[in-house]
This record gives sequence, structure tokens and C-alpha cells, in this order.
Amino acid sequence: MKMSRAQLYRRIDQAETGEWESLKQLAERSPWRQKYHIQPVVGLLNDPNGFSFFEGEYHLFYQWFPLGTGHGMKYWYHTSSSDLVHWKNRGIGIAPGGPFDSHGAFSGSAIEKDGKLYLMYTGNTRSPDWIRHPFQCMAVMEPDGVITKLEQPVILKVPRGYTDHFRDPKVWMEGGNYYCVIGAQRLNETGSVVLYRSPDLIQWYFEGEIGTDLKSFGFMWECPDYFELDGTGILLFSPQGLSPQGDRFRNIYQAGYLTGRPIHLADRQFDHGEFRELDSGFDFYAPQTTQAPDGRRLLTAWMGLPEVEYPTDDHGWAHCLTLPRELTLKNGKLMQSPVRELVKLRGRKTEVQTVMNDESLSIAELAGTAYELLVEIRDGGANRFGIEFRAGRHERTVIYYDRVEEKLVLDRSLSGQSFALEYGTERKCPLELRDGTLTLHLFVDVSSVEIFVNDGEETFTARIFPEEESTGVNFFAEGGRVAFDAIKWDTE
Repeated sequence: MKMSRAQLYRRIDQAETGEWESLKQLAERSPWRQKYHIQPVVGLLNDPNGFSFFEGEYHLFYQWFPLGTGHGMKYWYHTSSSDLVHWKNRGIGIAPGGPFDSHGAFSGSAIEKDGKLYLMYTGNTRSPDWIRHPFQCMAVMEPDGVITKLEQPVILKVPRGYTDHFRDPKVWMEGGNYYCVIGAQRLNETGSVVLYRSPDLIQWYFEGEIGTDLKSFGFMWECPDYFELDGTGILLFSPQGLSPQGDRFRNIYQAGYLTGRPIHLADRQFDHGEFRELDSGFDFYAPQTTQAPDGRRLLTAWMGLPEVEYPTDDHGWAHCLTLPRELTLKNGKLMQSPVRELVKLRGRKTEVQTVMNDESLSIAELAGTAYELLVEIRDGGANRFGIEFRAGRHERTVIYYDRVEEKLVLDRSLSGQSFALEYGTERKCPLELRDGTLTLHLFVDVSSVEIFVNDGEETFTARIFPEEESTGVNFFAEGGRVAFDAIKWDTE
């Protein structure tokens, strides 16, 4: 049942008596609650925000609508971790409701300055006739975790040439100045990213648009993020409105990046290569990065998509975040690996080796609902081979390699409760085997899977909603011989 605007744009203090407790109990009874992913206690989670390291801890906020699963009044919810693995809920970080965020605290980022963490975000407001007016706002977190919003926005107006779809500031420091990129829509309804500069995080100056070759590439670019790796400039963003092209751009909205020479900040010119999607799966959007104290570039994303209904919507909660990933650069392409700290999740270890010839085999000792599975597959001439997991009598999720097409395929047509069928049930990417070997590194949780391929060359992220008893793991080979070497770790 769809909520009205009045229902969606309620603050948590406007909940009816018992409503919050009832929703929380409903969520707790859901059979698809995750074991080791960040998820909301109740309500809807979406974009990660303010990913940062401050006072000896990683801080990660996320967009949160507490009173149901619609995209309504957004808060920033605060989590923190000392190890990127075990996260503790710290409650509301930024509450909307002021004159400049009356209809939501939208996405943004964080940066440390003078021993405090500055949180820059988009304040969403609506006029009585429902016209959007965005403001770029600032809040400051003290070392004790207390967060105070500044009374006035730090960027009051949308610059000329752009619509009120103007949001998601991502801030960094370079050469004694602070900079931020903001996702924007031009007046001709095409997406872009603009650049601002500040000496102090309070006074911001509009520099202009980031110069790319993508003059008509979707109608809006959300959640931009700029950083540099190994002397290469990398611009992440989530374009909306791209049409499918073969196996590319199959989801409702995409998330990807451009690489090139570092942006020349004086004229904002960015000489770049082609746009690449960050993830080949079904449910990956609005990624945000931070730099770890040891220099690693870390990424997390919303494991979900806008304007898509998910099976847990009826359970009073929706969505989770991906596991943190480490980014490296190889031949102009971002490689993604599960953050190394995740080894702390590993429990009981099981090893299996088997050789198969045109057959399928159930591997009973690998069964489960939440685990890490590392499989090296050596092709001996099979036409097709892969893994079925969360398999039951009528259910299975399949990752397989098609040697004829030279593609890796994730198939969730039988993964359990179906959703988003209008966007298809398979995702594919071209992939050449390396010396006849394919490495699949799966992180399976109760209602999701993240698959890292060949040390991060590709990733597939997907929500799946199988029955509790669908726990099986099957290996298969068709039309030839294949060797499987597998290690499974139960997760905490």
C-alpha cells in the first residue's frame, strides 16, 4: 500500500503511538534479516554517507527513513567500527526538520578539520506547492560524538544553468583548499557534476562544471565522488536514465566511474576514458569511498536501487549496505577486493576438492545460509560450469561461466521470492579465463550475495530472497571436465 506525501514526510517524533514498536517487531520477525551486513533496525536504508575515519574509528552514516519502506523523510543514521567488520549502531546522526532540511537530510560526506568531523549534506525542502529547493548544509561532530547542525546553509543557491536536482556533496582537501563535487542536472535535463572550492569548509565558491565528454549521458548524476589512485583521477557517479546496451546498463539506474589524468582544478577539465560500471550484478548503487589511515581507498555502496520494490518491504524494513571493499587500479580499471579485515568473520573452515565430468554434484559440507566461499575452478574443456548456492527443492542462485560466449553469468530466476522482473533475471559480463582458471569469492548472507571474480576483476552484487531451508551448494560441469577446489568459512 502506497503512502501519501503526508505519511512519507513524517519525522520519527510524529509516529503514531505504538507505530515504531510495531514496525520494529515486524522487522525482527523477518526471515531475511542479514547476519553480517549493515542493515536498518527498522525502516528503509539507502545511500551510504559520511564514510570517514575519525578519533580511532571508522564512521559510516546512511540514509534512513524510519517509518516504513517508502522513500520519505530521510535521516542520517550513524554506525561506527574499529575494524570495518563489527559495526555498532549509534542512533540518529542528523535529524531533518529545520528550515533548510524540512523534508529530509539527503546524502553527503565527511572530512576532519581541527579535531572535529564536518558533515556536509544536502538539505531537502519542499514548498507548499511541492517545488523542491535544495540547500547544501553542514553539521559538526565533536570527538564525543555529539553532532550539531550549523544554523545556515554553506551553499544557499543552485547556480544558474541547473535545476533543483542538485545534491550529494563529496568533499576533500587538496593544496590548502577544500573542494567538493555535487551531482547536478542541467536545464536541458542532462546529468553532470559541478565543483566548489572553500578555504575553510564554510565559505564556498562555485568553480563550474567538471568538463567531461559525456554531454548527454542520462538525466541526473547522483552521488559523485572524486579521488586519485596511483596518479590517476577517478570520478565515481550514479547516472540515471541510461538505456541498456547489450549486457551493460541493465538495472533501473547505474553506478560507475571514469578514469583519466587528474582533474585540472584551475579549469576543471577531466580527460578520461569510457564509463565503466562498478558492479555487474543487480543491486548496487550510490557508492562512496574514504581513505583508510594506511592509505587504502575503501568503498561501500547501497545494496539496492531506487524505485524498486523489495520483498522485505512488507516486513517493515528494506535494504542493506555492501561489505567494505578495497580499490586498486590495474590498466585503467578499478579492481575491488573484500576489505582484508573481513577475515575476522571467519569461523569453522571446510575444504573440498572434486573433479567433475559432465555432471552435477551436491556438496553437503558446504551448505549454509551465511558464509564465505572461495572456489578455484580449472576448466578441462567444459562448455559451461559453475556453482549453485542457496539451493533447495525449487530454488537456487547460479553463477556460471559460458565458455562459448566467454561470459560469466549470475542467474537469480529461481532465487526465491522474485522482484524487479521487468529488469530481467540474469546479469552477464565478458570474461576471459586466465590460464583456464576462474576464481570465485562469494560472500553469502541470509538475503544477499557479493561475488568477487579473479581477485576483483569483476564483482556481482545481488539481493536474493530464498526460503530458510534452501541451503544447498552444488557444483556442475556441462560438456566436459572441470576441477573445483573450495574453501568455506562459516561467518559469525
